[in-house]
Amino acid sequence: MLVSRGQRLALIALFLPALIVTVVFYFVPAVMTAAMSFTDMDFRLRWNFVGFATFARMFEDFLLPRILQNTVVYTVATLAFFNVGLAVLLALVTSYVPDRVGRVFQALWLLPRFTPPIVYGIIWMWILDPTRAGLLNSLLALAGSRPVNWVTDYPMAVIVVTNGIIGASFGMVIFYSAIKSIPRDYQWAALADGATWLQQVRFVTLPLIRWPLLFVTAYQTLSLLTSYEYILIITGGGPYFATTVWSLYAYNLAFGGYFANYEFGYGAALSIVLVVIGTIASIVYWRVFRFREMMAEPKIEVM
Repeated sequence: MLVSRGQRLALIALFLPALIVTVVFYFVPAVMTAAMSFTDMDFRLRWNFVGFATFARMFEDFLLPRILQNTVVYTVATLAFFNVGLAVLLALVTSYVPDRVGRVFQALWLLPRFTPPIVYGIIWMWILDPTRAGLLNSLLALAGSRPVNWVTDYPMAVIVVTNGIIGASFGMVIFYSAIKSIPRDYQWAALADGATWLQQVRFVTLPLIRWPLLFVTAYQTLSLLTSYEYILIITGGGPYFATTVWSLYAYNLAFGGYFANYEFGYGAALSIVLVVIGTIASIVYWRVFRFREMMAEPKIEVM
């Protein structure tokens, strides 16, 4: 098919704005961050290239093992219990109830995602307030129990729950749409063979939504590895680095936080390592979910 000069100009005009935005706000910052990781840039903003010295410094950073452990626990727990686990459960439940009821429930669950992060964080700070003024402690007081300092006593659980409630809504919408797109013939065939609801989920529904499962798992993994705003608002990374994850540590080093030396070079190097970790995780997901087999006709087994 021949394309006229006018059509080519129209295509260029359509793609040019998106290309400019991508180059200016993604490609250029990415290149600058990669170059900055090989410098010892600080608040003086001098590009003093030091090679791999910033990366070698990570082996001498006594905080990094704990930061890495926090990041792994936070990412895996939030994914397993909320962003994927709870999201699948919510999608299954809302797909088996009347559509009107399911939509109302989904709309209510999506409210935290539409709430500005600072407002959402302040709400949780009130819920978790260590005094009797906090929502949870006021309920404990009614039951005759003493107040609990939730952030100090259960720091990791706090950031997993507060981030997971928002993350579950994204997966819920994706999985719900995927479940609703499954032809009813599969469900009817499973029912005719005597399959229970759990067997339908295990042998029919989950195999047919493997691609959405891969997408949500990979996307949410990368999102959790790079997000820190709710942790910064609610716990500040404390107490004593108990909730400081890799991305928050890099942010604090580069822009202040606990530190005041603005180590842009070291912060950029930490960010590059985070990109590598995310890339490796994506490749692992690709192999675990056996993406190539998704292109073939799914195999349905009903026990």
